[in-house]
Amino acid sequence: MSRPPAVPADFDPRAYRKALGGFATGVCVVTAHTAEGPLGITVNSFTSVSLDPPLVLWCMDVKSDRHDAFAGAERFAVHMLPVEDQAMSDRFAWGVCRLSDGEFAVDDPAPPRLLNAVTRLSCQTHDRILMGDHLVIVGRVETFETRPGDALTYFRGKYGQATDPTA
Repeated sequence: MSRPPAVPADFDPRAYRKALGGFATGVCVVTAHTAEGPLGITVNSFTSVSLDPPLVLWCMDVKSDRHDAFAGAERFAVHMLPVEDQAMSDRFAWGVCRLSDGEFAVDDPAPPRLLNAVTRLSCQTHDRILMGDHLVIVGRVETFETRPGDALTYFRGKYGQATDPTA
């Protein structure tokens, strides 16, 4: 297998990150049961991979303090946040990542389910792929739930909203 070409010396990673912010994304919280208890992490690197079988993926920085916990989880849930849950997004991005009693539901062996989500996907871990400085976690969707509502988005470093056209 050939190695990718080296990054040019004048490549500016901060400017590159800012450029990537020009792609609007949804905001998701991934939850899992871990050795440290039920944890959550905010991600915007989420996408559908396949309808048959139903596969999704999300990515996590290998330097994340939650890397080992989520990398080892056999099940996880992806919660697409409603616009009113910006504080929850911030909390799981930079604050306390342990889920508190009363803010999630669980039916073992299913992963913890946050009580408020526009869409929720419960997944079995299908694959883990190390790519650059991130771990790509692929999940096979076992169950899902969705409801009407405006979704929280992220664009150029700011929160926004996607208006539900069916509401």
